[in-house]
Amino acid sequence: MADILISESIRGAAVDALRARFHVSLEPELWKLPAALAHALKDCRALIVRNQTSVTEELLAAAPELEVVGRAGVGLDNIDVEAAERAGVVIASTPDQNAISVAELTLGLILALARMIPAADRETKTGNWNRQNFEGIELYDKTLGIVGAGKIGYLTARRALALGMNILAYDPYLSPDNILLNDLRAELVSLDELLGRVDVVSCHLPATRETTGLMNRERFARMKPGALFVNTSRGAVVLEADLLAALKSGTLGGAALDVRATEPPAKGELEALPNVILTPHVAAFTREAQERVTRAICEDVARVLEGKPAINPVGRALPRNSAVK
Repeated sequence: MADILISESIRGAAVDALRARFHVSLEPELWKLPAALAHALKDCRALIVRNQTSVTEELLAAAPELEVVGRAGVGLDNIDVEAAERAGVVIASTPDQNAISVAELTLGLILALARMIPAADRETKTGNWNRQNFEGIELYDKTLGIVGAGKIGYLTARRALALGMNILAYDPYLSPDNILLNDLRAELVSLDELLGRVDVVSCHLPATRETTGLMNRERFARMKPGALFVNTSRGAVVLEADLLAALKSGTLGGAALDVRATEPPAKGELEALPNVILTPHVAAFTREAQERVTRAICEDVARVLEGKPAINPVGRALPRNSAVK
């Protein structure tokens, strides 16, 4: 029997090192088969996933030996954390290891929207040279609205400062005198005020009951005419039909989405709009970030299996089979 089951494509030197210490079963397509996953997990002590494996209460119940689930990434919307706590299963994640990569892609998407780079590239490759169709905007002295001012939001704003942008932030969990906000020279405001004042909105929110559908028809209507919208956090934050309507009506000047409500999405009208940039959830997919993420999650899983506390635990659960009560 395997000590550790990896149900998605997670590879690298850290996984090889883990294999030298434990019996590891790597099944990168198993997330697609819930019944087979439950069967494979029944004797395992650890499960390592990305964002595609659904770690439900039922799956946890089918794994009586399970001590830890390692989430290679930061979002937890595919894991029933409360059920894991009740079952005594530790959840470990990697909250900071991919933040730089996500912030860099976010800034790249903002620049690409402002200067219409993808549309200009596509048309020029057809043999045209229509400069007049691609008059963009400068980001200098424009205002960036950070919706969710955690680590990634902070790093995105830091990079935007280098372009001469001004920063507004919305985050209900931060106080106005937060030291990171002071470092950004950012003003903390309500979401509605932010949407009405900024030129670019960048979302950095987890998928929770409070944030699901947060960016909807009413909120898009509050944005300045021609403003740009970027989401590299979670697709559930955005009601895509409402975003599409705002883009088609001209309320918004453009949008860039790295995440979708359903992944992979069915092809629809968003894909046909020239002022929309779509990428396949790649913000964290750089060589450097993936090495950090894999190393961190493999080490935390190993620590729990060896009776040590995880460095990056989610919640307060102790392993269900731990001698420490």
